[in-house]
Amino acid sequence: MLSPADYAALFLTLKLAALSTTILLLLGTPLAWWLSVTRWRGKFLIEALVAIPLVLPPTVLGFYLLVAFSPNQWLGQLYQSLTGAPLAFSFTGLVLGSVLYSLPFVVQPLQNAFSAINANVLDAAATLRASPLDRFYSVAVPLARPGFISAAVLGFAHTLGEFGVVLMIGGNIPGETQVASIAIYEHVETLAFAEAHRLSMVLLGLSLILLMTVYAGNKRRVLRL
Repeated sequence: MLSPADYAALFLTLKLAALSTTILLLLGTPLAWWLSVTRWRGKFLIEALVAIPLVLPPTVLGFYLLVAFSPNQWLGQLYQSLTGAPLAFSFTGLVLGSVLYSLPFVVQPLQNAFSAINANVLDAAATLRASPLDRFYSVAVPLARPGFISAAVLGFAHTLGEFGVVLMIGGNIPGETQVASIAIYEHVETLAFAEAHRLSMVLLGLSLILLMTVYAGNKRRVLRL
């Protein structure tokens, strides 16, 4: 049985993952579409920037985000002048950090799904006088639906398990920035292994269910081909 503090940390984790995934899908979809269709020679620069969280140590990314969120930098100053509260060690800061470090887990599946669409299908829609926006929403998005499912699940699952970035920019404030991974770390530090085990099992189960959803969807898509 989880403690009320663990339930609060778990609820905050799910809230953070849901909000971050929604923002990532809204921002990542046009970016992934552009990357899949552009012929710009400098495309690799954007792809490298998007993929940086895959190879960068989370503490490094978290450190630079912490610097950017401080009241001494323009981003932190702007947020504090608008809201009256600091951006670092806040839930909003966690959301911004989550969007950045989970970006490749959403953009890359979407880019692959858009790239796999047969260009002749889009050309046929164009001959029927479908506008570029119509072709995107009526043709490209439905055909890329498996990519959307994979992107949403991977973005959500990655946010669930992140530790380094969250600890750097959010700290460990119960009810505000203490997510499940931080709560587990705190249990281990205080030698409360039974509590750490119970919360870890919940995250393990959630992660397994999410990954099974992705693989089951991929298997059904392959069988249809």
